[in-house]
Amino acid sequence: MHTLRRLKEAGRIRYIGITHYTRSGYAEVERVLNTTPVDFLQINYSVEEREAEKRLLPLAEDKGVAVLCNRPFGGGDLLRRLKAKPLPDWAAEVGATSWAQLALKFVLGHRAITCAIPGTGNPASMIDNTKAASGSVLTPKQRAELIETV
Repeated sequence: MHTLRRLKEAGRIRYIGITHYTRSGYAEVERVLNTTPVDFLQINYSVEEREAEKRLLPLAEDKGVAVLCNRPFGGGDLLRRLKAKPLPDWAAEVGATSWAQLALKFVLGHRAITCAIPGTGNPASMIDNTKAASGSVLTPKQRAELIETV
C-alpha cells in the first residue's frame, strides 16, 4: 500500500482499491478499510450472498469508498436455479423482464453500490443485463420478497 500511495501521489496511478470475492476475506477487508485510505472496494454481493451488507457496505459508504459489486449472480448458480420459476408479479412494475435484471436491480438498489460487474461472454445476456438500468428501483418490500424467493 505504501508503494501504491507513492505512485498515486506522483500522479502515476489514479485510484487505489482492494478486492475479494468470498466472505473468508471479509475480516481482512474490514481491517484495511478501517486503517488504509482506498478509493474503491470490489466485493461479492448478490441477493443470495448478502454478508457484505452487514458491515462492509456500510463501512465503505461511511468512508466514501466506491463499491464495485462482483458476482451479482452468485457465479451464475442463482440464475440457473431461478430460470424455471416465474418472475414475481411485480417485476413488470419495475421494468424487469428477466431474473438477471431483478438480481442486478437488487444489487444496484443498495445505496453503497457504485456499479455491478455481471460477467458474461454472451451478447444476448449483455443486452439483457443493461435493461436492469431502466425502470424503477426495487422497493424495500420487493427486495424482501426477492430475498425470500431466493
